[in-house]
Amino acid sequence: MANGLKRYRIDQPGALRLSRYDPAAKPFDVGDKAANRARVAGLSEQLATVQDRFYALRRNKLLVVLQGMDTSGKDGTIRAVFQSIDPLGVRAVSYRAPTEPEQDRDFLWRHHRDVPAKGEIVIFNRSHYEAVLIEYVRGWIDAAERKRRLAHIVEFERLLAETGTTIVKCFLHISKDEQRRRLQERIDDPDKHWKFNPQDLEERKLWDRYQDAYEELLGRTGAPHAPWYVVPSDSKTHRNLMISEILLATLRKLAPSYPPPQPKLAGLKVS
Repeated sequence: MANGLKRYRIDQPGALRLSRYDPAAKPFDVGDKAANRARVAGLSEQLATVQDRFYALRRNKLLVVLQGMDTSGKDGTIRAVFQSIDPLGVRAVSYRAPTEPEQDRDFLWRHHRDVPAKGEIVIFNRSHYEAVLIEYVRGWIDAAERKRRLAHIVEFERLLAETGTTIVKCFLHISKDEQRRRLQERIDDPDKHWKFNPQDLEERKLWDRYQDAYEELLGRTGAPHAPWYVVPSDSKTHRNLMISEILLATLRKLAPSYPPPQPKLAGLKVS
């Protein structure tokens, strides 16, 4: 996996162009859609086993960040990748517009409140990066404030890493045409109307600005302790497959085995 993943991993600051990454690419493809789905299901079962060890050890913390344009599949990723995992020790946090109490504090307050404890996996469905995306694209903050916030984010993630949190950040990279198809599908299918938000059409008009904003943040905030992975996401199945591979490799390093046995329990009989 490592060789195939290298070009999609951003772990150093520097200029970045999303045009270098094909959103329709399938670097982890194992065959047709059915084969890829079977692979995702198998990886989810393996993730469940390793996550059980991770929880039992209560030594490390894992933060998974999912960012992407509307319809890129953040919810679908969580459902597919974690389909076999026991909810114990895993928590998903979905961020919306800040509440009044959150607005009264610094922009990182609500995120620091939600970071994982020892033995816990936390998934940020959207994240602290919204503060340098929609707020900048919409003109609510200027370039100087965005630069300050990006610097704060870098230090926030450094703090988490230095206090035992492993950070995996995934940018779900879809094409503008694929987003159009998914939005139209939500409009055309009455059973999917609940997924459709008219505001998504307004955000779509700002597509180019969002791409520029993503290039800026990806280029400034990738680090060895907090890498980004650009995940081609025009294929939902391949998106799930790639993220499953990334997380399984990460967890295997963090939890190679269960805690050592307790000698005092040897020979103990329950009456």
